[in-house]
This record gives sequence, structure tokens and C-alpha cells, in this order.
Amino acid sequence: QVQLVESGGGLVQPGGSLKLSCAASGSIDRIYTMGWYRQAPGKQREPVAVIMSGGTTNYADSVKDRFTISRDNAKNTMYLQMNSLKPEDTAVYYCNANLRPVLSIRSDYWGQGTQVTVSS
Repeated sequence: QVQLVESGGGLVQPGGSLKLSCAASGSIDRIYTMGWYRQAPGKQREPVAVIMSGGTTNYADSVKDRFTISRDNAKNTMYLQMNSLKPEDTAVYYCNANLRPVLSIRSDYWGQGTQVTVSS
């Protein structure tokens, strides 16, 4: 059974920093693209940043130059370093991975989400 577990969310003041982690576990053959998405109250889920298996990254315009996505393929773990946080970054952040479990087909998997609140 494949699982994605996020950690690192919390309450931070504007201008502060947080680092989110997403660990994939289970019988995994290969992980392809991984990404972070977020959903604010009353809004649709939106992509924040994605990282390909080779390390190529893409960011939403709203987080460019403030957030950095990275991954450790040996640990099946992805990170999101968030700096200069703004109140509008407040949302539930979800981890996504496109992966192939052992003896199964390639699919998208989601974590349960972690709350990030930016407020003074």
C-alpha cells in the first residue's frame, strides 16, 4: 500500500519560513513527477511547484523566488522550503506523486494535507 505523508505545516508570522516534507512509503518501483498543491478556503486546489525525476522544476508565479522545491530520490522524499511567507499563502498544502508501485500501474497519489497558516 503506497502512502504519502506530509509534515512541517504550522502557524508562522508574515515574512517567516517553513519547510514542508512529503515522504512516500510502500512498495514503490519508481517515482516520476512530484509536486505540491494548495487549497485555500473557498478556492480550488492549485499547483504550487512540481519537480521531475531528473530535477527540473516549475513554480507558480505567485511563489517564484520565495519557495524552493527539492527531492531526495534515495529517500523517496520531497521538500518545499517556503520563505517570505505572506497571508495569502495560507492554505492546506497537499503532496502529489506520479508513481508506479511494484507489480502495478503508474498512477497519481495524494497525501492527506498539512495546514499552513500565515498570520500575525
